[in-house]
Amino acid sequence: MYIDIETIEKTAKLITALTVILSALVGMVSWYLKTKNLSKKVEEMKKENDAKIEQLRQDHIEDIKRIEEEACLHTYGILACLKGLQEKGCNGPVTEAIGKFEKFINQRAHAHED
Repeated sequence: MYIDIETIEKTAKLITALTVILSALVGMVSWYLKTKNLSKKVEEMKKENDAKIEQLRQDHIEDIKRIEEEACLHTYGILACLKGLQEKGCNGPVTEAIGKFEKFINQRAHAHED
C-alpha cells in the first residue's frame, strides 16, 4: 500500500476534526459537572445560613425576654421609690406617677392573660 500526501492530509483532517469534537464534548461534560457541584454547594450554604438565621432568631427572642424582665424589675423599683416618697409626704406629681405606673402594670398584666 502506498501512502501519498493526500492520504496523510485526509488522516490529519480526520484526527483534527475528532480532536475538536472530543474537546467540545469534554468541555461540555466538565461544565455540566461544575454546574452540578456548584448547585450542591449553593444548597448546602443555604441550609447553613437558614440554620444560622434560626439560631439568631432564638437568641433574639431570649434577649427580648431578658430585657422585658429587666424592664419589669425597673418598673417595680421605680414604683417602690415613688411609694416611699409618697409615705414621706411627697404628693402631687408623685401620686400622679404612682397612678400611671399602677395603671400601666395592670394593663400589661391583662395583656399577658390573652
